[in-house]
Amino acid sequence: MPGSGRSVREIARRGAALGALALAACGGGPGERAMAEGARLTGGDPHRAPAELRRYGCNTCHTIPGVPGADGRVGPPLTGIAGRAYIGGVLTNTPANLVHWIVDPPAVDSQTAMPRTGISPDEARDVAAYLYSLR
Repeated sequence: MPGSGRSVREIARRGAALGALALAACGGGPGERAMAEGARLTGGDPHRAPAELRRYGCNTCHTIPGVPGADGRVGPPLTGIAGRAYIGGVLTNTPANLVHWIVDPPAVDSQTAMPRTGISPDEARDVAAYLYSLR
């Protein structure tokens, strides 16, 4: 907003946070407490993840609560991923392993159907923070 003294980045960040709160209030996504825990575990910002999940096409293959249009049925639903023992059926479920899987699934399992999307490690930490907040 010209003349408001706020940067575009700050306005976008606040808008993303309000959107996440609205989704949580209507049962669509995680609450703030869960998102704070996801951020603590991964070092990512879960508020940025819904847009990143759409940008990289995760929503076309996975069902992801709180992400509009994320109703894919090619891959597994991502609800409750924090409680799963393995990621992609091959990696122990840890924050570092989840980030690695999101960035480069074929490096972990050459037979996986999950493609490299071009997501950066920082963006993958945001996504991991969000996914770990889904209970």
